[in-house]
Amino acid sequence: MSHQQIEKLRQKLDEINLQLLQIINERASVVKEIGEIKKRYGVQKFDPIREKDMLERIVQHNEGPFDDNTVRHLFKQIFKASLSLLEDDHKKALLVSRKRQSKDTVVMVGDFPVGGERNVMVAGPCSVESEEQVRQVAQTMRKLGIRLIRGGAYKPRTSPYDFQGLGEEGLKILRRVADEFGLKVVSEIVHPADIEMATQYVDVIQIGARNMQNFELLKAAGSVRKPVLLKRGLAATLEEFLFAAEYIVSRGNTQVILCERGIRTYEKWTRNTLDISAVPILKQESHLPVLVDISHSTGRRDILLPIAKAALAAGADGIMVEAHPEPSVALSDAQQQINLAQLEELLKQLRQTYDLV
Repeated sequence: MSHQQIEKLRQKLDEINLQLLQIINERASVVKEIGEIKKRYGVQKFDPIREKDMLERIVQHNEGPFDDNTVRHLFKQIFKASLSLLEDDHKKALLVSRKRQSKDTVVMVGDFPVGGERNVMVAGPCSVESEEQVRQVAQTMRKLGIRLIRGGAYKPRTSPYDFQGLGEEGLKILRRVADEFGLKVVSEIVHPADIEMATQYVDVIQIGARNMQNFELLKAAGSVRKPVLLKRGLAATLEEFLFAAEYIVSRGNTQVILCERGIRTYEKWTRNTLDISAVPILKQESHLPVLVDISHSTGRRDILLPIAKAALAAGADGIMVEAHPEPSVALSDAQQQINLAQLEELLKQLRQTYDLV
């Protein structure tokens, strides 16, 4: 076969390739149109029966030289790419997506920014136990220049016999003490009906890991205009985490802070396993600020400093830490809370590298 014949056939291949490209893109446009209709009617995108029928129909018309298995494989790849196209479009549409908003969201807690140029620390006891306890923590925080105080008034516990928190009275204590020392309150709410009440006392509504997919609670939090700190679920994927945030933002509340708090694995030497890779991925995929809970993620006070450094080095906008005047007598999570002197030392060490407030 002459060189001219080969070139002529190559030109023909080039033409066929372009024709295939045009047909594949035309098919993709039809798939997207079908996807939009399915989305409007709430129909699942992937239809395995329809895919099987299409493959059988294609194979019936196969005249070679490709065998049937090869044809099936080629068209399965086309079908897979089409489905991915629909999923990519869905991700682009998410309000929390970086593709939707390239600029970082800075959540304003009153006049205090989270997600800005400076890293933040959220500190305080696991549970609100008494006004004196909270006041001791708040006094130290004020002295150290930490503005966000956390404390649990409602405590969803694994055992029904463990301390469940002081409820609304705990929120009142937090509010009184925070006002006395000029701090902002972060506290968890567990029931949708309590959201409106909680807005009287808290500056940031926390939704805990066990409630990350409590969709009615997410909707309720999205219906108020208070910042929300959303913790990742114990076994939640990052995609599920962002969809949970989307529930809040889609209701009109754009002031959402994400918090990585460790995930459940087989590891026994830590309470949870800190997914440090979640931080840069969340920062890449979403415009929302990201914090890391360095207490719950490991449950070990002896490694808080390196964990905090790792979180901030990975790009976190801040950290959460549990502090108690006397951790040994704390009514919850005594093993992982640090005392106030340790809180001061932790902050001192971190401020050698990071501008932490």
